[in-house]
Amino acid sequence: MRARIYQPAKTAMQSGTAKAKGWVLEFAPASAREVDPLMGWTSSDDTQAQVKLRFDTREAAEAYAVAKGIEFDVILPKARKPVIRPRGYGENFATDRRGAWTH
Repeated sequence: MRARIYQPAKTAMQSGTAKAKGWVLEFAPASAREVDPLMGWTSSDDTQAQVKLRFDTREAAEAYAVAKGIEFDVILPKARKPVIRPRGYGENFATDRRGAWTH
């Protein structure tokens, strides 16, 4: 049984990174998905693929995997460049604004 440990990226619906701070241990699929010939549904007999364990730190996730004898790969997150405007949101309404404010 193989797993991967990663830090999830924020979704497109999030403006902040609130739910992307923890680490996730997710099992790799052990078998391929199959299409049911009668209904056309996609299914699998692998129940471990549905399991996602969340941890506060990468070290905690690695310690859990080692304690349970799970082989794992760690996928490090890419550093995100912070988006910081010099004066922030208040600049939109400043009286000393250089250019005209239009929509």
